[in-house]
Order: sequence, then C-alpha cells, then structure tokens
Amino acid sequence: MIIPFEQIADETLTAIIEEFIVREGGDNGDIDINNDQKITQVKQQLKQGSVVVVYSELYESVNILPKAQFMQQLAESEHDEFTHQNNDEFK
Repeated sequence: MIIPFEQIADETLTAIIEEFIVREGGDNGDIDINNDQKITQVKQQLKQGSVVVVYSELYESVNILPKAQFMQQLAESEHDEFTHQNNDEFK
C-alpha cells in the first residue's frame, strides 16, 4: 500500500529515507554526494512521483520503491491472486 509521503512527519520521513540510503548502499556513482544531498534527492523524487513510500502488510515494514516497480509488483500479485482463485474454481 502506498503511503502519501506528505502525511508522514518530516522526522519520520527523513529516518525512512536514511534507512533506504543505507540499505541501498547509496552507490549512485556520485562519490561526492553527502547524506544530506542524498536525502534531498530522494525527497525530490517523492515530490516528482518517481518513487513512493510503501507499507508491506506481509512484512510489516516500510520501504521506498520506484513507482514503476511497485506498480509492476502490484499487477503481478493481483494476477497471481486472480489465477489462484480461478484454479480453485475448477478443482
């Protein structure tokens, strides 16, 4: 589920972004970029809509994903659920 980043307290959003940067390794090819600049870049990507904050009910965790990747995962999970439901009907 997408969480609108505007509804997240600024301190919390910054913590989520910092964890994302650490987890992703922060390796974007720009060696001279410090943490504050990376945070600013991710916030800009959130404003542009190219990345989204996502809550996973399954893992009870929050993550930042490219919007296209999230939409693809959502479509695949809906397809899998539909296929599973249809297979159950024919048993």
